[in-house]
Amino acid sequence: MIQAIAIDDENMALEVIKAHAFKVPFLELTSTFTNAVEGLEYLKSNPVQLVFLDINMPDISGVELAALLPKETLVIFTTAYSDYAVQGFELDALDYLLKPFNLMRFLKACQKAQEWLELQPTNEPQFLYVKTVDGQLKVKFSDLMCCEATGNYVTFHLKNEKIMSRLTLAEIEKSLPSFFLRTHRSYIVNLKLVDKAERHQLLIDSHTFPVSSTYMELVMEKFGNS
Repeated sequence: MIQAIAIDDENMALEVIKAHAFKVPFLELTSTFTNAVEGLEYLKSNPVQLVFLDINMPDISGVELAALLPKETLVIFTTAYSDYAVQGFELDALDYLLKPFNLMRFLKACQKAQEWLELQPTNEPQFLYVKTVDGQLKVKFSDLMCCEATGNYVTFHLKNEKIMSRLTLAEIEKSLPSFFLRTHRSYIVNLKLVDKAERHQLLIDSHTFPVSSTYMELVMEKFGNS
């Protein structure tokens, strides 16, 4: 899921981006701003992967704002003025959307962002070793659907097997990458493998994992169903 924000001094333009973003399944538009400075302040404590950024804004232009963003933040410029295109690409903007743009053009830009992010190396771990009665076993995160607390043990629900280890869920949570989310006091689920999100459960293949009321709002936000 690509997390993004949009900054544009026109509310109408932001509504168009919201409507398009709602229809892109791999995009989560976390917030929108009509004030460029407020958008920049938001990003300091809420970093995102992608910013839809209008160029022609009062006080500070989109081009000036883009130069202040972290280098890893992708920028898609949105503007009604085609003469800004060259300046935008000089800042290594990922794409340039000329207003008014339709859903297909918006989707194409989002797919470009998705493809770029998929090609980037990740520093997150790909596996961990779990101590069991049979010794240390390697658990790949790509195969791990869920971690379940059962008494003094944690059960690792893999696609084709289960592994049990004597430790707490809090201990294992520290070793999991960011795409694992606590959904219940006894469950941590791999969001990358979820096929369907419902208010009280997540489905992976033929398996269901509970979502308690404590974590329901957070889970629904992750899947854009809040």
